[in-house]
Amino acid sequence: MPVAVELRNLRKRYDGGHVDAVDGVDLATEEGEYLVLLGPSGCGKTTLLRTVAGLEHPTAGEVVIDGAVVNGLPPRVRKVAMVFQSYALYPHKSVLANIVFPLKAEKLDRAEREKKARWAADLLGIEELLDRKPRQLSGGERQRVALARAMVRDPQVFLLDEPLSNLDAKLRAIARDELKRFQERVGTTTIYVTHDQAEAMGLGDRIAVMDRGQVRQLGPPVDVYDDPADTFVARFIGSPPMNLVKRGGTLVGFRPEHLMPAEHVQGEKVPLQFEVDRVEYLSGDRHVYGTVTGLGEDTRVIARLPSMMVGEVTEGSHEFAVSADRVRFFDEDSGLRTDPVRLGATGG
Repeated sequence: MPVAVELRNLRKRYDGGHVDAVDGVDLATEEGEYLVLLGPSGCGKTTLLRTVAGLEHPTAGEVVIDGAVVNGLPPRVRKVAMVFQSYALYPHKSVLANIVFPLKAEKLDRAEREKKARWAADLLGIEELLDRKPRQLSGGERQRVALARAMVRDPQVFLLDEPLSNLDAKLRAIARDELKRFQERVGTTTIYVTHDQAEAMGLGDRIAVMDRGQVRQLGPPVDVYDDPADTFVARFIGSPPMNLVKRGGTLVGFRPEHLMPAEHVQGEKVPLQFEVDRVEYLSGDRHVYGTVTGLGEDTRVIARLPSMMVGEVTEGSHEFAVSADRVRFFDEDSGLRTDPVRLGATGG
């Protein structure tokens, strides 16, 4: 598929060149793709987005949009539209006036501006709000107004910087679904920044996991979750995160939902002795805390047992296991994935 945005060895340095906010990123989005930049605060994801938008100037490297290098070009000519965390609506203007505002710079006549604004408002279900002021809107409605204002510019790329972070948990889940369906309807390439893994897993066609200015892994959500490239991704993605047990110079990793009572694990499995000391009931699932022995160093881990799994797990020693094909291996020093190690699996 055609490439919409390409970043070539992009770098952004602050503090006189001593701090790399973005450190040699190579990244390309396909046309119509929903790409999510995921990472902790300070990892460089917002700086990367602002550099694509033209709000930051790269120290080195190139930003390519629709096949053309846009370094040095102002935001308005890059054919991108950015929605900020704060939505940046004008409080004294009506919803309609906020939506048409960017069209005034394009010198469209008033009738054409209003036609485009009403089209965007209808698409986002806010046509009844056009006469209101932002203070009269809910957080979710303000978010849709910001999206409508971005849409009327007919951008080639949407750049969304944590647009749901100001919403409560319930509304955030609803808005996440609306954002995904909206992007599928309009088909515009979207780059979305978040620190929330649930948003990333639910929205992204691909996820770029970032840390300290670098992309640690890029791939579809299922690949990033099931096959993390290193221990940072393994621990950052997942709630609870992946368990890691030291065994010599290797870290043995497995997801909490894959650590189960041995009788529930089919096929070849790695047996573990699990000394349970606490059980939590969360949203129907049970989170079981304790220490595994016999795999390597005794290590505290978490098991997540689904609500449909029958049988009580109490404090004390239990026979647990992990399916052999669910175990991942990492180098203890570098944190990178390594080749599988035979662990004395049983069954088959």
